[in-house]
Amino acid sequence: MEHPPYRLAGELDRFLGDPDDPQVTFSYARTVALDDAEEFPADICRRLQEWGLSDYYVPVEHGGALTDYEQLLQLIRVVARRDLTTAIGHGKTYLGGVCVWVAGDGEQAQRLGADIRAGVPVSLGLTERAHGSDLLAGEVRGEVSEQLPDGGWLVSGEKWLINNATRGSLLSLLTRTDPAGGPRGFSVLLVDKRELDEGTYRHLPKVHTHGIRGADISGIAFDGAKVPAGALVGAEGGGVETVIKALQLTRTMCAALSLGAGDHGLRIALDFAERRELYGRKLIDLPKARRTLGEAAADVLLHEALALFASRAVHTQTAEMSLTAAVTKYLLPTGTEEVLTELTRLLGARAFLKEVHAQGRFQKLERDHRIVGLFDGNTLVNLNSLVNQFRSLARGYRRATGDTAGAAAACDLGLPLPPLDPANLSVIARRGSGVTLGLGGAVADLEQRAAENPALAPALDAARRLLAATDAVHEEMAAHQDVLTDVPPAAFETARRYALCYAGAACVGLWTGSADRLADDPAVGALWRDGLWLRGALERLLARLDPRAPQGAAHHTYEELLAQVRAARAEGRLYALLDQRVPAAPAPEKAAAAAGENERTSC
Repeated sequence: MEHPPYRLAGELDRFLGDPDDPQVTFSYARTVALDDAEEFPADICRRLQEWGLSDYYVPVEHGGALTDYEQLLQLIRVVARRDLTTAIGHGKTYLGGVCVWVAGDGEQAQRLGADIRAGVPVSLGLTERAHGSDLLAGEVRGEVSEQLPDGGWLVSGEKWLINNATRGSLLSLLTRTDPAGGPRGFSVLLVDKRELDEGTYRHLPKVHTHGIRGADISGIAFDGAKVPAGALVGAEGGGVETVIKALQLTRTMCAALSLGAGDHGLRIALDFAERRELYGRKLIDLPKARRTLGEAAADVLLHEALALFASRAVHTQTAEMSLTAAVTKYLLPTGTEEVLTELTRLLGARAFLKEVHAQGRFQKLERDHRIVGLFDGNTLVNLNSLVNQFRSLARGYRRATGDTAGAAAACDLGLPLPPLDPANLSVIARRGSGVTLGLGGAVADLEQRAAENPALAPALDAARRLLAATDAVHEEMAAHQDVLTDVPPAAFETARRYALCYAGAACVGLWTGSADRLADDPAVGALWRDGLWLRGALERLLARLDPRAPQGAAHHTYEELLAQVRAARAEGRLYALLDQRVPAAPAPEKAAAAAGENERTSC
């Protein structure tokens, strides 16, 4: 089955060329060199601009090429698979513009869209040195100005740890426009630095970071900067609500960063295991190494399934994105960090060395990915967002009011997506979750299929265990549904378990909704037949829900998934749920010879 978002991503990947070729602009060698020099990847960004990636940061109604968020997810994943620094630095322009897509007027959005398509970087100014993610404590203020003929604000204060604060010409700035503050005391202003008076703003020094060392992580300080009335995005006083809704989209798209990191890390580790010899045997033949790679293979597909669902739910289940975004932004960064940690143990010393294996890419990848879990809301912020919705989640599950139709549409990969209406975004999911509510029906569907195909029995057993855990976690919510402040650790644990159940429900729904379309696909059919990837994903989730539960039956699943990883690598395909070819890459043996590596050494 040719899936348009993956086809488009493949076109971008081929345009960028073989990343193993050091002569290619966007090569692995180039990204490692830029990281060593802490240099922004400007030439790579120009190459992305040549292809037109920035067009996909702008919705089609505002003059761009973005028609669906599944498309954008796969494009950013391509970039992140090569280099997270570039993906974060270039992709920040989408994050900078999204407040306007959510709440701006048509003329404002058209102007911004034209700038973005022309390659003008845009930034998002939320955080401050003293307050971090506590947006309601923000001190950057906008005072009503009589110096501007049509009104406006004099903006003063400092935003810090802002991606592209120096490079960006435009900045979506969360500003305290009411001295009293509070939820209605802030507004978003689209500040154009090109129009500010000289001396009314200055850039703060670049912050030297452990990962994404080449990115422009800096800040900006304003001192009576004149910002016109036309810079207001949405309603005055509606800034916090606009930002919360915008973050539902950006947090979902952050999944692409973790997907790309997982793709890259698994490939590095697999190539190492294929040629490394220990005790007279290839590492790939040792049981412990095979288990590590098989579990990583299951996690990579679990993360891809959740991200696929989430990116489609942006369109089909918009009113529940407060849940989807929080679950996705919590699970994918933390899950990918766990994958990279396990692969670090497999690689041993080579996970930390720069010039021994794979040009030292793994140590850079692992450093770069650590930040993904921090921006756009860290782990605790996203879990707390779920805690704040326990009441509506428990009630919606009990009363069966969640949007199951929207969830089902997101799970059918053959269905075209409706246009996104940002007006349907909501601060909370008032009717509960259609994803978890639909799990019972998906399990019933799986039962019918298993009656005709006994090979589905392991997947069915796992799905039934997941359903029992989902029932239990909704009961747990009742004990914490009135918590608003001073959230106890037990509530965070319930939120963690809920996120795992939500991801599992999305996986079961995606498989039952799309397996018939993909089981006979010559490239990826083996992953879909007999519920192979679903078995692996559910076993990984269930192990996190109950580490004491027996996992012996999962061994064969992980072995089958490892075989699929190796086949995809040998055939020049991305190891993924849908078919995508990757640019030509040398076989592991040739790559080792070219690098002059001796994998028989003891370290």
